[in-house]
Amino acid sequence: MYEILVRGDFSSAHNLRGYKGKCEGLHGHSWKVDARFEKETLNGIGISVDFTILKARLRDILKELDHKHLNKISAFKTQNPSAENIARYIFEKLKGSSKEKGLLLKSVSVWESENSRATYYE
Repeated sequence: MYEILVRGDFSSAHNLRGYKGKCEGLHGHSWKVDARFEKETLNGIGISVDFTILKARLRDILKELDHKHLNKISAFKTQNPSAENIARYIFEKLKGSSKEKGLLLKSVSVWESENSRATYYE
């Protein structure tokens, strides 16, 4: 079994509704994102998938979030744009395109700071 990881990043603002503390106010992050995939086999030239394809798909998803107020995006109008919910959102968007390539999407991790990360997996 092979594990493939691609990384991306985006910057955005958000606030956590119902949270009592600093994060209830509007603030921003430079988010880092890791997407992990698995594949059992390699192709004829010894690779599982061209990294360029996965990075482009991740980049397209992150463009939707980049330099946005996340609370105003439809996916986060009723749920908080927490690191956990952002990880699930990205996972769901990536899931379909990974199956097309014969890959299994294992997890998406979202880092809101160097020391704070949330991971979503099924």
